[in-house]
Amino acid sequence: MKPFRNLKVASVIQEELSAIFSREFDFQGALVTILSVAVDEKFEEARVRIGILPFEKELEAYTIVEGRRKELEHKLLRKLNIKPLPHLKFEIASKGE
Repeated sequence: MKPFRNLKVASVIQEELSAIFSREFDFQGALVTILSVAVDEKFEEARVRIGILPFEKELEAYTIVEGRRKELEHKLLRKLNIKPLPHLKFEIASKGE
């Protein structure tokens, strides 16, 4: 496998997800940002850490994102044409990080 490919893929996924979030999502009073993306070595999973402000809206915003996960994967596949495209797994970043 080519060195640093997973880092490059993670960077591109983060950039595209950020653009999709700003264009197509309405979180109704919450600010949602992509903090980091980590792709495993086998390209099976991309762990996407998101930050959500204010704290009170975390569950609501996370539910919206997780509910549209398949749609996000489809849009990324069409836009980036990366094969195999890692499955997205969203995590909320804790306050101390």
